[in-house]
Amino acid sequence: MTISPTPRKDVYDTYWYFASERQSIFEKRLSGQTGPWTDDPILREYKFCNVYRAADRVSQYMINDICYNKEASTPIDRLFQIIAFRIFSNIETWELLKQKLGKSPTITNLVDGSFEQTLNDIKKETSKLYTGAFILCATNAYGRQLKHRNHVELFKDMFINQDLGLNILKAKSLKQIYDLIHSFPLMGDFMSYQIAIDLNYSDLVNFSENKFTKAGPGALRGIKKVFENTNGLSPEEVIMWMVEHQDEEFKRLGYNFKGLFGRKLHAIDAQGLFCETDKYCREAMPDLKSARTRIKAHYKRNPQPIELFFPPKWHINETVTISKS
Repeated sequence: MTISPTPRKDVYDTYWYFASERQSIFEKRLSGQTGPWTDDPILREYKFCNVYRAADRVSQYMINDICYNKEASTPIDRLFQIIAFRIFSNIETWELLKQKLGKSPTITNLVDGSFEQTLNDIKKETSKLYTGAFILCATNAYGRQLKHRNHVELFKDMFINQDLGLNILKAKSLKQIYDLIHSFPLMGDFMSYQIAIDLNYSDLVNFSENKFTKAGPGALRGIKKVFENTNGLSPEEVIMWMVEHQDEEFKRLGYNFKGLFGRKLHAIDAQGLFCETDKYCREAMPDLKSARTRIKAHYKRNPQPIELFFPPKWHINETVTISKS
């Protein structure tokens, strides 16, 4: 890429600082060190996502318990499970679904109505089916009034009416998978991209994460803070530019960034880092105005441990030897 964006220097350097320091926190926790794991008061006070999306708690559940669970499953059922779980992104909801159905939901449960009825029952019990991490399209696209019932109709449309599962299995690129998902009602730009990445974690889909990306709302805010001018580059091109320049920037700033067990930042991670940099700057550089002015979530340690596991095709599980709590 010959064109380069023009950095807003302090903020640009903060992007790389945040990546290095947040990853250092992750590594110190893995090694069993007791907190606090940083001298940075902002990182100690507030909740930030991991540098690598795949290392976050919900993504770890996705990889471990959805993409590579030990249940016998058809490829189409597995694709349905991946998409359905990401829509809710709520581990408790999924565990209750499995408990009440006796197994992970399948297309058969979608057809016979037991998937929807079980969601109805869970909603009565917990009232919270969804995570608050994503802003979902809330249109009444399928005329079912309640959000989860619209999503049930979406899944039927995808897997029964439109053969989405077969089309995903025939796809030739990550972008093609994104386009397939994005063609459905309720599937906005960012959620379609997130689902494409989740599908790509599985052994049913295998494309480079650096061939296609999509900037979410937080990343767009971060890009505006990090750069004075993108010089005509699209947000997606800016993200790819960061991926291409990561080694030289970490070296320039003197950060010993080792990646995720040797795995470099990919586009999905660089995209997420723009979002987290935007959040960090709300406290570190409050004069940089954006649509968000404060960080909502304070850090609270989750005592439930995670046994780290990544897609086997990444070839890094051999070096993952410690659990994260």
